[in-house]
Amino acid sequence: MASTYSPSLRIELIGAGEQAGTWNTTTNTNLGTLIEASIAGYVSVSVTSANQAFTALDGAADQARNAVIALTTTTVAAFAVYAPPQEKTYIIHNTTAFTATIFNSTVIGNTTAAGVGIAVPAGGKVLVFSDGTNFYSTSAADLTGAVTSVGSVTSLGSFTSAQLLGALTDETGTGANVFATSPTLVTPALGTPSALVGTNITGTAAGLTAGNATTAAAATTLVTTGFSIVESGGKLLFKSGATTIASMDSSGNLIALADITAGGTP
Repeated sequence: MASTYSPSLRIELIGAGEQAGTWNTTTNTNLGTLIEASIAGYVSVSVTSANQAFTALDGAADQARNAVIALTTTTVAAFAVYAPPQEKTYIIHNTTAFTATIFNSTVIGNTTAAGVGIAVPAGGKVLVFSDGTNFYSTSAADLTGAVTSVGSVTSLGSFTSAQLLGALTDETGTGANVFATSPTLVTPALGTPSALVGTNITGTAAGLTAGNATTAAAATTLVTTGFSIVESGGKLLFKSGATTIASMDSSGNLIALADITAGGTP
């Protein structure tokens, strides 16, 4: 009975009574070359066309049998590679600057997709597996639910404020993310802050809107460029610079350093 070959890894299955005296040669090739490559093998494949099939041979070393396949290319564009239409797990390392997509072919050696492929981004390393028709990915992009980690994550990759905004569900506002030191806010609505220090506030009084009387009563100092009104000792003190020029008590008594003109033009 002649030898046959296994369907997935194409390993030679010696027929009964066959290969007397050379049985060890075939067995050594099966174990030391073919099975070893399928478990721990690494091969670099140069892709020279937009669609290229991995080599797949019966009983001999080939590209498709290896566990890890690194892709290089001369296409200067995105490309597709095709594995035999059999169950197999691969780690694909796309060393190129272009997207690589791996498919199962409909028959060994052709470049017709049997089913769904997996795109491996430029520079990406992705674990994929096939059911003989479709490829599936076990990369982080397919994770769902909460992801937790013990310890710090040292690198999250690079993403924009807009991408972070798209990942959040309870955000407020739009635009660039800000941090505590020297942020620039664009038209913010601050609401009612619990504490607000206005030391370096600039602008004009015309742009200042005071609250209701209760809120205004809580303020103890109003400062303009040359003057200030200060609540002190139960009085309102009107100052020019550091000099108190007038005061008013709660009964309405007004005392001024100079003349008071009633009915004049202010």
